[in-house]
Amino acid sequence: MNRLFHSPLSPFCRKVRLVLAEKRIEVELIEERYWEQTPDFLRRNPAGKVPVLRLEGRVMSESQAICEYLDEKFPDPALIPRTPEGRYEVRRLCSWFDDKFHHEVTSKLLYERVNKKVMKQGYPDSKNVKMGAQKIKYHLDYMGWLLDQRRWLAGDAMTLADFTAAAHLSSLDYISDVDWNRSATVKDWYAKIKSRPAFRTLLVDQVPGFPQPSHYADLDF
Repeated sequence: MNRLFHSPLSPFCRKVRLVLAEKRIEVELIEERYWEQTPDFLRRNPAGKVPVLRLEGRVMSESQAICEYLDEKFPDPALIPRTPEGRYEVRRLCSWFDDKFHHEVTSKLLYERVNKKVMKQGYPDSKNVKMGAQKIKYHLDYMGWLLDQRRWLAGDAMTLADFTAAAHLSSLDYISDVDWNRSATVKDWYAKIKSRPAFRTLLVDQVPGFPQPSHYADLDF
């Protein structure tokens, strides 16, 4: 049985879940308390991070590497362009969200508000929360600028870049930390992603102690 060891609100896990679902690859989701660093989990991934995918007997880690492997192994539908220029732009934007956005926004909002409580690491740092709330405005504006020129973030077709961005934003949307009124263009883009069958499992996620906001699973949010 294929298995994905994950954490429900982890944007890196959500990114892999979206790709698996889009390619119609069935997996069993195993919620992993990765911060406990159990010997069994460290055997699967010595880095001690999720996601970890067990697929056809192979154990893989690191979300970007997993997603690129899946796109090569299961090429239909393609999520990474076949031209060097197209691959560059997708990878650039994946890095933008997994690195810059994650550092400036996700880690400041989601990790402070949710992860600290779940991991029993204390209370949110209000300075970090304030910083993340300010920085997300810049990123939403940048996304709006990209989408004013393109149908999707990296070009005319939906790609891994869109799933990467949506993974981060959906995690933050779960805790109502995305101002969808800031950009109608970004909201329309997210509505298209949110309406895809691949997104359905994300919309039913439930995190104990953090109930879904009313708009989270609403396709007409």
